[in-house]
Amino acid sequence: MDKRRFSEEATLNYTYPDASQLVEKKQDLLDFVEHHRKHQLPRLQILRDYYEGNNSEILRGKRRREDHLADHRAANAFAEYVSGFIQGYMVGIPIKTEYSDDEGVNDQLRDLNRTNDADEHNSDLVLDQSIYGRAYELLYRGKDDKTRFTISDVRQTFVIYDTTVEANPIAGVRYFTNKFKNDEQTIYLYTDKEIYRYVIDQNGKMEEGDKETHAFGGVPIIEYSNNRFRQGDFEKVLNLIDLYDESQSDTANYMTDFNDAMLKIVGNLDIDADEAREMKEHNIIMLRTEPSAEGRNQQADADYIYKKYDVQGTESYKDRVKNDIHMFTYTPNLDDNKFAGTQTGEALKYKLFGLEQKRAIKERLFKKSLRDRYRLINNIMKIASEGEFDVNKIKITFTPNLPKSIKDEIDAFVALGGDLSEQTKLSLLSSVVENPLEEMERKKKEEQRGRTAYDFEHNKRQSGNEVNNDE
Repeated sequence: MDKRRFSEEATLNYTYPDASQLVEKKQDLLDFVEHHRKHQLPRLQILRDYYEGNNSEILRGKRRREDHLADHRAANAFAEYVSGFIQGYMVGIPIKTEYSDDEGVNDQLRDLNRTNDADEHNSDLVLDQSIYGRAYELLYRGKDDKTRFTISDVRQTFVIYDTTVEANPIAGVRYFTNKFKNDEQTIYLYTDKEIYRYVIDQNGKMEEGDKETHAFGGVPIIEYSNNRFRQGDFEKVLNLIDLYDESQSDTANYMTDFNDAMLKIVGNLDIDADEAREMKEHNIIMLRTEPSAEGRNQQADADYIYKKYDVQGTESYKDRVKNDIHMFTYTPNLDDNKFAGTQTGEALKYKLFGLEQKRAIKERLFKKSLRDRYRLINNIMKIASEGEFDVNKIKITFTPNLPKSIKDEIDAFVALGGDLSEQTKLSLLSSVVENPLEEMERKKKEEQRGRTAYDFEHNKRQSGNEVNNDE
């Protein structure tokens, strides 16, 4: 029996010979949407649930056979921790995009990124990558006639590639259901030149809506893959998260059941049920035994019946599961004493070596899709006569958000008689200076204003002296 959590087709890449055929054969488009909804959406929704703390396994069904026993459900936020840590590590310091060959192009890119809040947008892309194993970006032209890019919901979006070894994107699809309009379904099909809109009513009848053209020169939906297998960062440890949830829930159940343990009384007592209930409410019990047939006093004993709890064994088991989760996701266990304390950036790098390898893979894939973004933007800028640039000359820089001290490096460099350019010095202030070139230009303007003010005061004093001399 196949006990895998997700369908084999849950991470399948969609392929099709040609976009024009897809436009003609609308049923094929519907088949793609139906396949995504049936095979891929369930996985994406489960991953979303775990990230939000709605861990499906621990929250499902009934775990205790007896109705009177506690049934706590401890859903732990490991998924959020893993994705949040990786997101902060990768883009806690915003990605830098620079075009040093042309300051005018650099200004255009900076304005474009600010208009679209690129720092926040890129951070959201990295988070979606981490959760779902993929993220989607939609490019469009806004009402203000400016190029925009935004996140497209992974649960409602997919890209179709051609059947060549290059796997070029030929179409992007967005679909959603309007629950406030009789569950009417809308499908958007994006090709390299046009955007098609289809509406499916509650009877399953499909009608073609408006068709628009665009000038991006490519499919305006871009996929950002997390890795070759399009797998999320905590996806491999979902079963371990379930084990930890169960162990924590069982511990909580034990503690509750211990408080409500069954009272055991041994002996022949001279006490009725009402008296026993009253004593229990007052948290005290007095046992009066009946005399035996020979008139002797009998013995009585009372204690609680409860399951014995192996504290050390249980806690060791939970620690082992917890450490496995961190090990297989390459994230540090910040509760570990070996990780605590004041350590240099170099020491932390060794402890984050596994995560650093994962970051390198994620970074390469992200840069590839990021260049696709700017390539499409360049295409539409040329048509709109807004300028053009060479995408390959854009320098994309990721800075791991790692505690570090560069003081020792700088001191050693200066001690050796070295010096740095103004741009390099400013680039070291990554958390303060967003763009070194812009900061240098701002500094030049301030110096120019200072010189102008100085010249004005100097000339004013000179004029005053000349007047005094004339008198």
